[in-house]
Amino acid sequence: MTEAGRPHTEIEDLGTGLKVRHLTMMGLGSAIGAGLFLGSGVGIAAAGPAVIVSYILAGIMIIFVMRMLGEMGAALPASGSFSHYARIGIGEWAGFTMGWLYWFMLIMVLGVEITGASSIVNSWIPAVPQWVIALVFVTFFAVVNLAKVANFGEFEFWFAALKVAVIVAFLVIGVLLVFGLLPGTEPVGTTHLFGDGDGFAPNGIAGIAAGLLAVAFAFGGIEIVTIAAAESRDPERAIATAVRTVVWRISMFYLGSIAIMVLVLPWTVAGSTDDSPFVSVLDVAGIPYVSGFMELVVVVALLSAFNANVYGTSRMAFALSRGGDGPAALSKLSHTGVPRNAVLLSVFFGFVSVLLNWLLPDTLLGILLNAVGSALLAIWIFVVVAQLRLRPRFEREGVLTVRMWAFPYLSWFTLAMLGAFIVLMLFDDAARIQLLSTLVLFLVIAGIGFVWQRRTRQHPTRQAQ
Repeated sequence: MTEAGRPHTEIEDLGTGLKVRHLTMMGLGSAIGAGLFLGSGVGIAAAGPAVIVSYILAGIMIIFVMRMLGEMGAALPASGSFSHYARIGIGEWAGFTMGWLYWFMLIMVLGVEITGASSIVNSWIPAVPQWVIALVFVTFFAVVNLAKVANFGEFEFWFAALKVAVIVAFLVIGVLLVFGLLPGTEPVGTTHLFGDGDGFAPNGIAGIAAGLLAVAFAFGGIEIVTIAAAESRDPERAIATAVRTVVWRISMFYLGSIAIMVLVLPWTVAGSTDDSPFVSVLDVAGIPYVSGFMELVVVVALLSAFNANVYGTSRMAFALSRGGDGPAALSKLSHTGVPRNAVLLSVFFGFVSVLLNWLLPDTLLGILLNAVGSALLAIWIFVVVAQLRLRPRFEREGVLTVRMWAFPYLSWFTLAMLGAFIVLMLFDDAARIQLLSTLVLFLVIAGIGFVWQRRTRQHPTRQAQ
């Protein structure tokens, strides 16, 4: 162990081929998915133009959480990221629970992403069964993730860059529409922003709260930056740079896109479930073949997020194994420094999740998806608690290069925001079910962790450390 308890194996054994631009684009690629391209209309339908307030509140919350995670990551880089910080800041049980909760959550998300992508592609080539398309995708990304990490990073960089380019183009077209600079268009002004007579917040405070529930988890995935930084050549600098840039770019893309939607379209149109708001805005611009193009973009978004999440689950499983919280086989590395068994495990269960999507769409799968629906909330809470407890230690050891602003006041404020979010969820029927299901899942994983850690303490030779 080095200063501040830094584990040598987290840095030295894994590959170190990721660059800052890889980390930045991985964070963007994982967080920008179908939730933005297709799900943004849900928030608009709930809150009207005031969904902008919902996105701002959610954005502030995730920026603060990421700043705290970046502070800990720069001081103590580890592939287990928040699981490792929960372990040393709160206790062994917290590290086990957070790590495997995150792994389980992303495994279920993998199934949803690959099912969505293969379903769209199947509509293009109906002669090919959907399960065959899914199998091809899963196999392809298994190969990508088994390659050395530098190759994986380069692939994901360009894959995610396609999504970013589409959003940037959308923002440019949207600004031209707002000011009436495209042929055949007139400046829209703020007519739609104030609800076309319904007001800025047609559904009141309750609508903004409902919009917040719809959009808060859209920012999930950005935390992969701190997991991946352990495989960069200079983890401390990589985390510091990536965290500073990713959170602001994510905020700009999300807030910019939503602002364009509510400026260009009546909120009743933007919030319609018939089309993506992106498609509706581009229809106003008179761009041909827009629906088919957006389908392609959604496929790319889903596959890019799938690729990044396979990476995230495999590194989390590897880190848990190295820390004694998982089977020793998951800590085995290939000659290129890739945790091969952990990748194969994630790919296998990702495909099992795909099968559940087809076989049990309304029963077991629904229960599992509800259980992971608010798992990010638990992870964010533990990030804040770990940062509050570790900050004094890092200050004493002089290892802080990224600092949370106005500590400890903004840290406590973030914790209060997360608590308020839980209260909001309790008053929403669907969200309450998600919250209770996540609580049950949390307790189950914590119980398994108690048994596992008790067993490994009694038989330490059975578990590689």
